[in-house]
Amino acid sequence: MSRLALGLVLALLLFVSLSMSAPARLLALFLPEQQVHMAGFTGTIWRGAASRCLVRAGGGYLHLGAVQWRLSPLSLATLSPHLTVSSEWGRQRLAGDVVVRGEGDFDLHDFEASLEADLVRQFAPVSLAGTFNALFAELVVRDGLPVRGRGRLVWQDGAWDSPQGFLPLGSYALDVAPLSGGGLGGEVLPLAGPVAAQGSVELQGRAYSVDILVGGSGALNPQIERALSLIAAPEAGGYRVLLQGEFQG
Repeated sequence: MSRLALGLVLALLLFVSLSMSAPARLLALFLPEQQVHMAGFTGTIWRGAASRCLVRAGGGYLHLGAVQWRLSPLSLATLSPHLTVSSEWGRQRLAGDVVVRGEGDFDLHDFEASLEADLVRQFAPVSLAGTFNALFAELVVRDGLPVRGRGRLVWQDGAWDSPQGFLPLGSYALDVAPLSGGGLGGEVLPLAGPVAAQGSVELQGRAYSVDILVGGSGALNPQIERALSLIAAPEAGGYRVLLQGEFQG
């Protein structure tokens, strides 16, 4: 082997060796800094951890707590990091495959999560209790909104923090699937509890529509009825919630 060829081989081996031991903090260079904040790095960029991770969600940040990941080396060549991640913060859990494509753009695969329902306060002026459990085979998000996906979101032991205290509502499922004409559709199903909710939601681009009938086997709590009367029309069997609008860009 010539000296030039030997030098190239040694240089390549040195590069591979240095790459394999690249520190975990280098991952931050490939993530949108306005969307993801991480600190307390350990391990390597290919298989590492961070003691603290925050992801922008709505008007604030979602605390993921301690995060562990495995990074596909080939994905860095396309500037779309593909990570297998898991995180834990209190009772909150997340796990799955994430492809980061840009600020507000990412894909989730084989994703599961358990989040406190109080997270909704970052998106709407309402305080809820219970747990959101998500299980998605796929969820594609562009510009901060889902555009394609298939899975189920369950609100377990839901309750509303009314002026007079927490009122139990029930447990509900939202089954999500693509619409034939494009966009996402979801079927709302009641699982258990004193307040039933059944209907559909749709998201086409930034436009959304909601058609849900809220009722119960008996009379609804007066506070719940007063709250529903502000956004819904009474009909046989309960209150019909009909909403249409667009998310602001």
